[in-house]
Amino acid sequence: MKPRILSVVAGVMLLGGTGIAAAQDVVVTPEQQTVIREYVQKKPLASISLLGVELNVGSPLPDTVELHEIPDVQYRYVVVNDHTVVVDPATRRIVAVIN
Repeated sequence: MKPRILSVVAGVMLLGGTGIAAAQDVVVTPEQQTVIREYVQKKPLASISLLGVELNVGSPLPDTVELHEIPDVQYRYVVVNDHTVVVDPATRRIVAVIN
């Protein structure tokens, strides 16, 4: 019984590590960063409050959060707890936090 539990725990750890690695592989290029910063300054959004959501790269945002388009960039943005958050719309994971 114990070896089976260890196998399950090891599998979960590997899958969790894969998710973290995939989130860290997302690269926002310097050109995209410039476009994002300029656009966000021109089109500010009201901040929404999300309790219990960590604003870290790789953290997911709930489906209830409306993401806003950034022209010429594959990412979306939203302002959460007074921080501009850049999100991959396919995974809803945070790719950058702009203070």
